[in-house]
Amino acid sequence: MGYESRTQAIYQITEREPIFAEPPSRLEDIWAVDVFSLSKMKQCLPKGVFKSLKKTIQAGEQLDVSISDMVASAMKDWAISRGASYYAHVFYPMTNATAEKHDGFVSIQSDGSAISEFAGKLLVQGEPDGSSFPNGGIRSTFEARGYTAWDVTSPAYLMETDNGVTLCIPTVFISWTGEALDKKTPLLRSINAMNKAATKVLKLLGHSDVAPVNSSCGAEQEYFLVDAHFANSRPDLLLAGRTLFGKPPAKGQQFDDHYFGAIPERVQVFMQDVEKKMYRLGIPAKTRHNEVAPGQFEIAPFFEAANVASDHQQLTMTLLRQTAKKHGFVCLLHEKPFAGINGSGKHVNWSVGNETQGNLLDPGDSPHENAQFLVFCAAVIRGVHKFGPLMRAVIANASNDHRLGANEAPPAIMSVYLGSQLETLFNQIAKGDMSDNYSHKGEMQIGVDTLPPLSKDAGDRNRTSPFAFTGNRFEFRAVGSGQSVSGPLIALNTMLADSLNFIGDLLETELEKGTEQNAAILSVLKEIMQKHGAVIFGGDGYSAEWHKMAVEERGLANLPTTAEALPCLKEKYIEELFESTGVLSPVELESRYEVYSEQYVLSIEVEAKLVIDIAKTSIYPAAMRHLADIAGTVAGLEEMGISLAPDNIKTVAELTNSMMSKVAKLSSAIEKEDFGNTEEHMKYCAKTLRPMMDSVREDVDALESEVADDLWPLPTYQEMLFIK
Repeated sequence: MGYESRTQAIYQITEREPIFAEPPSRLEDIWAVDVFSLSKMKQCLPKGVFKSLKKTIQAGEQLDVSISDMVASAMKDWAISRGASYYAHVFYPMTNATAEKHDGFVSIQSDGSAISEFAGKLLVQGEPDGSSFPNGGIRSTFEARGYTAWDVTSPAYLMETDNGVTLCIPTVFISWTGEALDKKTPLLRSINAMNKAATKVLKLLGHSDVAPVNSSCGAEQEYFLVDAHFANSRPDLLLAGRTLFGKPPAKGQQFDDHYFGAIPERVQVFMQDVEKKMYRLGIPAKTRHNEVAPGQFEIAPFFEAANVASDHQQLTMTLLRQTAKKHGFVCLLHEKPFAGINGSGKHVNWSVGNETQGNLLDPGDSPHENAQFLVFCAAVIRGVHKFGPLMRAVIANASNDHRLGANEAPPAIMSVYLGSQLETLFNQIAKGDMSDNYSHKGEMQIGVDTLPPLSKDAGDRNRTSPFAFTGNRFEFRAVGSGQSVSGPLIALNTMLADSLNFIGDLLETELEKGTEQNAAILSVLKEIMQKHGAVIFGGDGYSAEWHKMAVEERGLANLPTTAEALPCLKEKYIEELFESTGVLSPVELESRYEVYSEQYVLSIEVEAKLVIDIAKTSIYPAAMRHLADIAGTVAGLEEMGISLAPDNIKTVAELTNSMMSKVAKLSSAIEKEDFGNTEEHMKYCAKTLRPMMDSVREDVDALESEVADDLWPLPTYQEMLFIK
């Protein structure tokens, strides 16, 4: 019985033996001990080999393959000394997940003996199956060859579990025909394209010494924790990652008492365990706290180079899920696992910079005098205005559609929030006026003698903006919790590269005409702001007025569903963007559209089937038992001369009939197959299947309020969110 399962789960949770945190280790003693870092390479590699490898890692020079044998041997010896007997080429297919193929350090000799061996060619290149991963038609099933290639810029590391240690080597994943089958290859290409464009602009601005320019990323990871006893009794959580049914509890997040509250003891032990593993892997976890929704939490790292940050983000998701099991939790990274309360995002804090010019998106104390900042910020504004639909497409999936547009998640309209100071400044630039009459940073007087004055930023924050400037970086708030950050980073880097190429060409033309540098810069900035300033918005992103203004007056795209967003990848100007920068070929871009479209359709179909199964095999029997029990009780009372008017019987019967009628219609609807194309299939899922599923849910959630609690088969929101 469902209720027995629920009560047993509650007993197991409340009576469980606590897991105590291990004594904390000094950060200096554990930091990056499981990483084959530059310092470890320096200790075990010949000086010339290390110097060559360092140039590849830090300056972007091509890898000298002749040193690979020595690097592989040193890497193997280090890994074996730490207990590893296998190595894995780790790559990131187009699934938001991590893939790895394990091979042993074993070589059989002619006399039948075995030795540990790891040659340079095995380090540099591997060969997993290239057809069984999503590829969007690039490879047929019978054409299976694919290659992994060592990404030297991201360090190898040891992944230690209770069952052993594996040397993990970050790689790219490409097909036999040379197309990218992964998320890392285009990310590296986008960094390269952005570096070339940024270097040209910096030199036009007068810099002669320009180090390689890279983007940086710090991804705030939100997640839910649900006790495994509850999660294992919810087929929807196990297979879809979210609850397809569940009425809101009387108390949700309306009191705002969970946000930044005292972290539950059991959760804090889990967090500390995760952080220790992250530190050992060199992942700079910095912040942990309760998020807004009950049962929701967040972990956030320091900034890192985009490629390494992307790898570390994938590792973070893996560690959260693995460690949760040890502590009796299931970690939910779905964007909206519970209806009616906040969903989970992954705010991607993004900036660009280098060692010689620093953070190129840092306005300093006088942004109106900082030409470097103004140029790069204007380039971002142009990119968001011109390629906003692309930004929406790279964060589009079935789960994020549930989250966007409410409960502190930004709307699907891509706009830029700059803050009052910078918005005023860029509005002045559009008019050709650079007078200094806008707000500066200041101080706040608290009115308490013992407290010092607090510094006040020049602008406030806007939690409804999908892309907000937050002091020295932009925060892409629309990215979903379970998504890879590579897609958003690829889009942002590529958009910036395109804008910088555009600005570089304009500046070059102006300077060649003899225009004074400051006048040339102002002329270019004025043109950009007049054409693209419509994307700047500092108001309430949820308001109906903004939605109307954005579309009708400013010409911005409103793409609320994945079915509407993904087709943007087929637009000619998006294809030209990626092809001109060398980030994705037309074939590679089309493959991504096909892969992500298929994943969207499959996700909706899985959820629809779960709705049908749970309604028929769990909810319907519970409702019928309830009706039988009540009917029997009423009949017994009537025999004793006691008359009742059980309205509950009528309500439950009507809701049950309605639910089963809707289930039958949904069952027929998911059988439809005659779609003209992928886009038509996606629209059918969004406009037909999703509403039908929501309609079934309305009846089920209403039944949960009527059926006797001791008959209800599924763990409730109240139990899952509040019992830890």
